[in-house]
Amino acid sequence: QVQLVESGGGSVQAGGSLRLSCAASGRTFSTYAMGWFRQAPGKEREFVAATSWGGGSVYYARYADSVKGRFTISRDNAKNSVYLQMNSLKPEDTAVYYCNAGGGGITPGNYWGQGTQVTASS
Repeated sequence: QVQLVESGGGSVQAGGSLRLSCAASGRTFSTYAMGWFRQAPGKEREFVAATSWGGGSVYYARYADSVKGRFTISRDNAKNSVYLQMNSLKPEDTAVYYCNAGGGGITPGNYWGQGTQVTASS
């Protein structure tokens, strides 16, 4: 069983930045694929970014086209945490952001956090 707790959401002006954090407990964190998904009002939940283990100390990152070049996913295995640095935020980035564990690339795993609201206003 994996528990995920997000933090760091908030409201910013368009063009601003936020950093989301997700603390995980439970299984061996370093080998887990970790991801961020988001859900805007009236829309389906969508993939944002993910980091997956490639063996040894190698990790791969994937991003949705809509956030490439603006968002960066990172992880700190010593702290069992994954982060999402969001720069140049746009109003269309407004959504509830969810941390996810155990998936593969754009496919989510079975473990979800409670979500954190991100609002970028124009």
